[in-house]
Amino acid sequence: MDQPSEPSQASASLPSTFLIGGGWDHPAVYDPFLRAATGTPGSTPRVACVILDEGEGDGERQFARYDEVLRSAGDCTPVPVLVPIGARFDVGAAADVDGLLVCGGLTPAYQDAFAECLDRLPRLLAERRIPYAGFSAGAALAARAAVVGGWLLDGVAVCPEDTGEDLDEIAVRDGLGLVPFAVDAHAAQWGTLPRLIAAVTRYRLPHGVAVDENTLVEVAADGRAHVSGLGRAHFVRPADAGDGGVVVRSYGAGESFLTGLDDLTDLTDLDDLNGLTG
Repeated sequence: MDQPSEPSQASASLPSTFLIGGGWDHPAVYDPFLRAATGTPGSTPRVACVILDEGEGDGERQFARYDEVLRSAGDCTPVPVLVPIGARFDVGAAADVDGLLVCGGLTPAYQDAFAECLDRLPRLLAERRIPYAGFSAGAALAARAAVVGGWLLDGVAVCPEDTGEDLDEIAVRDGLGLVPFAVDAHAAQWGTLPRLIAAVTRYRLPHGVAVDENTLVEVAADGRAHVSGLGRAHFVRPADAGDGGVVVRSYGAGESFLTGLDDLTDLTDLDDLNGLTG
């Protein structure tokens, strides 16, 4: 992979970022995002829904599902932004909306679709005060060091094979840098917390957050994170002893925790870490 770019200076002035761990049972997790996506006074907020389209009507079917859940959560106009598999996301699609939702699907393919705008998109969001929400794959992409998949660490299973996102070894690639920690989704439901732990230890990441389904982590511009929804967010950081261990703490609805935006500048060069990035 290419050497990770320096984090955008625009990140400090971004509106809150909203990380949804997947799931369809609790539309209320979208409420804070929709409240942040305020349009012109008196108008209905327009929310771009970025979906990787596998063709044959797949994108339209996926959009219909997000359209329904967003409208049930609040007054808004979802706008489909369908990106064919293998194509690149056009930053201009985010220029005239009030909120950007990057949806779920194959996480490595989403990272590839956004690979050419990892600096430009955060700048645009900051300049226009457009909030970002990520659902599953979109949540993982919000990190600077994006955990995009894999189920093996040095050939040893750390999570179920069917959570691997078509990858074998755990892979960490460049993300958008909107939040100062790595992100994994479907934590309790798919058993992905061990993958995040493995990524934090192997890549010496400052910390990570694994989010359960039907759960939202709202990250303010100052790095303060607030949890809401039906599940929990699991915060992972290296142990103080420096012996390769980690500390894990889980936070439920109504709880908050601090993350350091300064850690965005402290990440180890991923290219130097044993070539696991895939």
